[in-house]
Order: sequence, then C-alpha cells, then structure tokens
Amino acid sequence: MERDEYLAIVKTRMPEKRYIHTIGVMETACALAKRYDEDITSAETAAILHDIAKYADEDLMRQIVKENGLDARLLSWGSEILHGPVGAWIAEHEFNIRNEDILNAIRFHTTGRAGMSKLEKIIYIADMIEPNRNFPGVEALREAAKENLDEAMEQCISHSMLFLVQTKQPIFPVSVECFNDVVS
Repeated sequence: MERDEYLAIVKTRMPEKRYIHTIGVMETACALAKRYDEDITSAETAAILHDIAKYADEDLMRQIVKENGLDARLLSWGSEILHGPVGAWIAEHEFNIRNEDILNAIRFHTTGRAGMSKLEKIIYIADMIEPNRNFPGVEALREAAKENLDEAMEQCISHSMLFLVQTKQPIFPVSVECFNDVVS
C-alpha cells in the first residue's frame, strides 16, 4: 500500500485534529529518519499508522487484546495505553504490515520499552515533538532531537515520566523499564 492510501484510510478513523497531528508525526519522523540514517519509508509507514487505533472503541480494543494473546497487563489500562499495541495488531492484520520494526514502533509509541530500535525511538520522539505539540519544554526536546537520538529519547521519556508523577497518574510498567534502560 502507498502512503496516500494509508493516509486516506487513517483520515476516516480520527478527528481532523488528530489527522493533522499524524501528518506532523509523519513529517517529523521522516526528517529524523533522514538525519539518523533510518529507512524513511518504514518511518513514514509507522508514523502514519501510529494512532490507527486511537479512536477505536475501548471494549473492542480489550477484545482484541484478549482474543489475540496480547500482553494481559493491558487490560488494566485505558485507551491511552491500549491503542499502541492494538494499533500494531491492526497494522499487521488489516494492513498486512510484516516488518516487526514498524509494528514495534507502533506498539510502543506511547510507552517506550527497554531495548528500543532506532525506528522505535524515532516514532516515540516524533509523536512527542511534532510541530503541533505545544507544552512547556517541547522546544528543548526538539533541539535535543536535532543533536543526538539517544539523548533525545532520554529527555523525552524523562519528560513523560515527570509529567505522570506530577499529575499523579499510574505509570505502565513497560515505561518504567524504558526509563531505566535509557538512563543507565
């Protein structure tokens, strides 16, 4: 499937604001892929599909988790955590994506994980720093992404963890593992 075909389908599954975000993630991911010598087509595909399940019915997402042997810990979490792994499942089964690196980039784009590939880091970072994001500290994250991918990943996961702690939100265990991995 070509980029425009993916974009046309994705556009039907999300509000306009989220579609604009997706375009921003795609453009940012492609720029990072070029900067860090990663396959641009893989970055583009993962970026376009990263939020494919974001607006899926939560009960349907839970059903996909249960019926397809996805990480059972997901069942205790809401759509913010569910949509990554379910999105990877949709990418594989509906869009016939077989590249495990693309699938993992979609799967872990909100949580990160220990041992992330370059593509996974690119999608995680691009999702956080795309041009439509506007939060305190985003400019520093954008600057870090221009200089060093690993340093940018460390800063991005640290920013996410700090936000979750400050707002007293539970932290998915895989995110803690990611944080511990990138800071060690």
